[in-house]
Amino acid sequence: MNLYNIKHPEQQVNFAQAVRQGLGKDQGLFFPEKLPHFDDIDSLLAMPLVERSQKILSALIGEELPVETLNAMVKNAFTFPAPVAKVEEDIYALELFHGPTLAFKDFGGRFMAQALAVVRGDGKITILTATSGDTGAAVAHAFYGLENIEVVILYPKGKISPLQEKLFCTLGGNIRTVAINGDFDACQALVKQAFDDEELRQAIGLNSANSINISRLLAQVCYYFEAVAQLPKEKRQQVVVSVPSGNFGNLTAGLIAKTLGLPIKRFIAATNANDTVPRYLNSGKWDPHATVATLSNAMDVSRPNNWPRVEELFKRNGWDLTELGSGALTDEETEKTLQAQYAKGYLCEPHGAIAYQLLKDQLQADETGIFLCTAHPAKFKESVERILNLELPLPEALDKHNKLPLLSDEMENDFETLRAYLLK
Repeated sequence: MNLYNIKHPEQQVNFAQAVRQGLGKDQGLFFPEKLPHFDDIDSLLAMPLVERSQKILSALIGEELPVETLNAMVKNAFTFPAPVAKVEEDIYALELFHGPTLAFKDFGGRFMAQALAVVRGDGKITILTATSGDTGAAVAHAFYGLENIEVVILYPKGKISPLQEKLFCTLGGNIRTVAINGDFDACQALVKQAFDDEELRQAIGLNSANSINISRLLAQVCYYFEAVAQLPKEKRQQVVVSVPSGNFGNLTAGLIAKTLGLPIKRFIAATNANDTVPRYLNSGKWDPHATVATLSNAMDVSRPNNWPRVEELFKRNGWDLTELGSGALTDEETEKTLQAQYAKGYLCEPHGAIAYQLLKDQLQADETGIFLCTAHPAKFKESVERILNLELPLPEALDKHNKLPLLSDEMENDFETLRAYLLK
């Protein structure tokens, strides 16, 4: 597999290098030089999730990894289902919260851990990543206990749900967590500064597990195929997918699936008040505002890292950005949507609710809609209970961590302090 740096196309790497490096020169994102196309989609959709995913990832990665190795990586990573639930006529939920940390990030995080274990080579590796909620847990659990891999996770202090925090800040061992006095964009900026520091990168074997790492992104392509596979055959030709969007890795993966031949008619980028992309699509002006805290905190990102990959795909495929649907919901609208979903018999959480409402608003009469449910409602227990006036039982995966003490360090938004901490 050959990949190039979107900012500096002359910088080319293979899959193993891209996984180990995370980012290219000038913080450029790596992107596959060629993407395959599947002609016999129906036979692909007839396969079980793991077998189909092995075939998809093998076609993407190519002969760089032995088939047996790649097949084992997929089998070890995808040990849980991604069911589709019918919410109302022609609207379905793709539930991506059945993994060990109850969020869609389990797919990418676990596959990346498998990939890095295979391609790592010698020497120490330090994974440095920023999280707005779910990435932290998925990465922490995927890498927990792996030899010679240290993980440092930065998150905005007080700006993720208490249960999200408990899920990844109670592990200890090779997992270090740092509460930064700032927002998610500040955490992400610190990660970027670290990657720009060549001396630091070499000293600690720096790598990132955000959706900027290509292995995570490729893994996420697989569940779009799983979603369409579960639709009745007569509903597969006019599919619209609404994606809750923060850092835009999830949408990028969906667009790659479409490029591979999956029959998705169009996508909707669903955001909250941090609506940089919907405003950009309406005005043509890229104008990030200050990040604001919302109910859907994993989408509280005003400078989405993966957006260059989205634009690259549209450009390469000859698609027009006007074909990408978008929209934003306020917290008040999100609450009303959650209540309306619950009245219909479907229990959701803020991120999925936003994707559902924008899908409902934009779906045409002859289309079938799928919205992504990216996290279990219990991960947002306090807000969901308040909005729906109910009591949510905690799944065991959350309950056991909820009883443990937090092990996080606290830090000001200062790179030199972080640098010293990483070198410690």
